[in-house]
Amino acid sequence: MKAASNEYFAEKEFNAIDISNAGFVKGEYECCTFRNSNLSSADLSDSKFIDCNFDACNLSLANISRVLLREVKFKDCKLLGLRFDTCNAFGMAFSFEGCQLNHASFFGTKIRKTLFTNCQLIETDFTACDLSGSIFNNCDLNRAVFEDTSLEKCDFTRSFNIVLDPERNRIKDAMFSVEGALGLLSKYNIEIDK
Repeated sequence: MKAASNEYFAEKEFNAIDISNAGFVKGEYECCTFRNSNLSSADLSDSKFIDCNFDACNLSLANISRVLLREVKFKDCKLLGLRFDTCNAFGMAFSFEGCQLNHASFFGTKIRKTLFTNCQLIETDFTACDLSGSIFNNCDLNRAVFEDTSLEKCDFTRSFNIVLDPERNRIKDAMFSVEGALGLLSKYNIEIDK
């Protein structure tokens, strides 16, 4: 794929793309699938992805400024350090399964009812994010940042390493396992005998 702009692609499959060998074609991608591709550090800015799937791709540190992500599914992808907070907010909707999202930023995004399944979210920033109704299923949230975050009706019952301050986040009707609920008390430096 050679560097270009304003291209339109529909219902295409892109396999084993490596941007170190060829640039990424910026444009609009609708109902497309990307498989086993290396888009690490790629400039994807201003592109549109609508009803697309990314399977086993590496998008770590890609530039996703002003990128439109609408109904996008990421499966088994490496998404280290991605700045979702720089994406086009209009209609932003995606899901993640088996992904590494360490050091990613969702700062200030409105991503209600997002599904995170079997993901690593280590040191991921959810500050000022609206995650209402989202599900975190078997996710590692070690050192993830929740500050002024709307977590109403979120399901954390099957996730672990979550630590957040219930006084600095909105957690009404959120669900936690007993172990996860202990992370709500961590700021008090108390010991609880299991």
